[in-house]
Amino acid sequence: MSLKYNNTLLKKVEDILKEGGYTIRYEKGNFQNGYCILEKRRVVVINRFHEPEAKINSMVEILLSITDLETENLSSESAQLLNQLQIEKGVLFQQ
Repeated sequence: MSLKYNNTLLKKVEDILKEGGYTIRYEKGNFQNGYCILEKRRVVVINRFHEPEAKINSMVEILLSITDLETENLSSESAQLLNQLQIEKGVLFQQ
């Protein structure tokens, strides 16, 4: 099953990060997307001016690189999507 870049997928990836214990912030500026830990709060910062496809790619790349995602808090839908992203990540980033 191939993933389609749209606002629905963006929302679902946001849900995985939020359920996994991260806060997502959309900020303006000339910077690369990323994540950090500020005073024990896990924050993902995304450039608000990027297109949805770029936001999705950035969040998926971050999502697949973090090691402290609270997977036990994920809904079954989020856990299933996370598993699919882990399987398809090579294909996802070749598009």
